[in-house]
Amino acid sequence: RLLAALSIRHVGSTVASVLAKRFGSIEKLSQATVEELTAIHEIGSAIATSVVEFFQSEAGSAIIQDLASLGVKMEADEIAATSDSLSGKTIVVTGTLVHFTRDSIAEAIRQHGGKPSSSVSKKTTLVVAGENAGSKLTKAQELGVPVIDEAEFQRLIGAE
Repeated sequence: RLLAALSIRHVGSTVASVLAKRFGSIEKLSQATVEELTAIHEIGSAIATSVVEFFQSEAGSAIIQDLASLGVKMEADEIAATSDSLSGKTIVVTGTLVHFTRDSIAEAIRQHGGKPSSSVSKKTTLVVAGENAGSKLTKAQELGVPVIDEAEFQRLIGAE
């Protein structure tokens, strides 16, 4: 969360999570080179350059020093997959859910080895559809992507 909150260009919550898992701490990430960063599958040259430039800038260094002096935790929590029931699956959520917020279902997907996505494509392997699902559901049906409801998703991750 800290990494995503630093407002590094091109670094949102998904990229921040990838970087946190790979480097484990802000200190290690701050020493990474563009080459090391682009060697990570999900990281391209634009993201890598933005990260390196942030940590090399006076403003970026000052922010990190200020946060450290305030006692802000600079290491990633151990993010262990709860299970691998969604391993290798790219999952899109659409509609209104009863038991999950968007953030909590995305976290549940990650904890079970899946990858949350915001749009349906031919790479999508599963769609979780809540009430009032719209165009994402239609597109999933057109592409032949399997669609399940929230209750089935809960069974899939063992959260009945």
